[in-house]
Amino acid sequence: MTLFRPDRYLSDVHAIDFDALKESGIRGLLLDIDNTILPRDTNVISPELADWATGLRTRGLAVCLVSNNWHERVFHLAADLGFDIVAKAVKPLPFAFWAGLRRLGLRARQCAVIGDQLFTDVLGGNLIGATTILVRPLSESDLPHTLALRLLERRIMAEREPEA
Repeated sequence: MTLFRPDRYLSDVHAIDFDALKESGIRGLLLDIDNTILPRDTNVISPELADWATGLRTRGLAVCLVSNNWHERVFHLAADLGFDIVAKAVKPLPFAFWAGLRRLGLRARQCAVIGDQLFTDVLGGNLIGATTILVRPLSESDLPHTLALRLLERRIMAEREPEA
């Protein structure tokens, strides 16, 4: 089950040590949106999230949002945060991840895939050979099929708790 095992499991994106990631050779992030950086169906960018996004750019990390969502709100969010986006990603298939890598001009081993789902973000990131970071979902609200998959995620993750 290595494809479903994240390299790191953290409480949220604010717990990620991006300086340590950079020191390990990571130059870019392929970042999920819903329930990773914003609760699902939320459009409000908090000052904390805006500062976090600015901090990524200040550190010199390239960021591309990779989302299965295709609604207009994700494009506005990407523009407001100053990030590129690949929407309608059909994760975990690798095509959108590869498109994100091309947009960032990086190889998979230079990127971390960050998201809240094992069956989309972690599996897709592992399939392309990127570092994978799983975070707890920001909200219990989700699509019915995602809620069903969360039951399987809990079994796969067993007793594993976030590191921070």
